[in-house]
Amino acid sequence: MKKTTTSADKVIKALHQVKDPEIDSISIVDLGMLERVTVDGQSITIELLPTFMGCPALEVIRQNVVKEIKSQFDFEQIDVQFIYHPPWTSDRITAKGREDLKEFGIAPPPKHIRETGEWQVNCPFCDSIYTTLDNLFGPTACRSILYCRTCKNPFEAMKPVSTI
Repeated sequence: MKKTTTSADKVIKALHQVKDPEIDSISIVDLGMLERVTVDGQSITIELLPTFMGCPALEVIRQNVVKEIKSQFDFEQIDVQFIYHPPWTSDRITAKGREDLKEFGIAPPPKHIRETGEWQVNCPFCDSIYTTLDNLFGPTACRSILYCRTCKNPFEAMKPVSTI
């Protein structure tokens, strides 16, 4: 049965069910993509921040958001918008999101970037600090490929994005 009275908080809770299509262990909320939910009677507007310009998953995310909202609520109009201000930064990833990434085998982005632009992440498998960047360009625009010198595993890491 669909809910008839809806608050933005209820919608946000529902959006935790929408996962990133490329990392299906993390929700778009925990990834920090959700900027705003506006409920106006039978209309809803959901504003999302893309993690990277040109992300090929945006249309899939939009469709998944609409599908989830339709399954739980009875809005006449659902508008999902991708906005670019403020820009998404990796600081927006929640603590739960960082853990979800690690469980998926992806190192979360570092919280700090050196003045030189260099960054270091721990291995998501053994938590070693002895990691090296093998390729800045990973399988998606938002990830890089690294190698752990301790457990000898290659792994992916979310690229840090900052407004420094």
